[in-house]
Parts: sequence; C-alpha cells; structure tokens
Amino acid sequence: MRHILFTGILLALALAALPVRGAAQPLVTGGNLVLQITAALLGQEPAMATNSQCTLEWQKEHVVTKVTVSTTCPGQRFTLRVLATNISRRGGIEGIAAPEVTLQDGMPAMDFITDVPPPGSLNTSATLQYTASATFSQGNSTELGNDLHTVTYTVVAQ
Repeated sequence: MRHILFTGILLALALAALPVRGAAQPLVTGGNLVLQITAALLGQEPAMATNSQCTLEWQKEHVVTKVTVSTTCPGQRFTLRVLATNISRRGGIEGIAAPEVTLQDGMPAMDFITDVPPPGSLNTSATLQYTASATFSQGNSTELGNDLHTVTYTVVAQ
C-alpha cells in the first residue's frame, strides 16, 4: 500500500487498485506520499499542497471500460482531491479524464477516467495529481490528528 501524509495539516494516503473481473489488477506506482500544508500568514488560508509523483497503470480490456475512484478516511477533517492527467498508451490518448474528484470518506465510487477503448493486452497509464487543502477554521493535525485516506481505483466495464 502507498501512503500520502498531509502534515501541518497532515494527510496520509494508502492507495489501492481493484481489477475488472478476470483482469490483471491495476497498479499504483510512485511510493509513499506526504502532502504537507504549512502554516499560513496572518489573515490568510494555508497554501495547498500538490503531488504528481504517482502513476496508475492498468491493462485495457476487450470492452470499453472506465476507472472509478473512492476513499475511506474515518474522521476526515481536511480536503483531498485527485485528478487524472497524461492518460496514454505509448503516445496515444486512451480515455477521458473526469473533472478533479474531491475525495470524501465513504463516498461511492466516482468516475475518474471514462471511455477507455478496447482491445485488451495493451497497457494504459495516467498520472495521479493529488491536491490537499485546509482552511484555518478546519484546525490542524497537531491538535486534531492526521487524515489517513485509503484511495481505491477500480477498472469496470462501462
């Protein structure tokens, strides 16, 4: 599992990927992530933290598929969003990225990448861009604890 840690307002993220029935499991690469939001200047909100070092890779199927995303983060206090960028297969465009998804604890799976065309046996990938943010009124992880997200990506028939 991968982790994203959000400090100052600290966010830890464990990444998981689930396969289409009978398909190879998608793979999240990029190592453990730490997203740290530092203190803000007096009268301002804390600056967002962004990380694009993870990649989601999956094998295309023999039907049109999509990738969904969901998260579990008991006691979530801060905001985490994810965006798919650079969706490709050796230079070709392979699917359509949904708008940036705000990850909320217990949310249903949301469309993340749609219209991934067949055929199978061709690998496709996307860069995962995570953005963590917090407001002054949400508090901080020193006093409230860190957010630990388990983000799940699933490839399903569309």
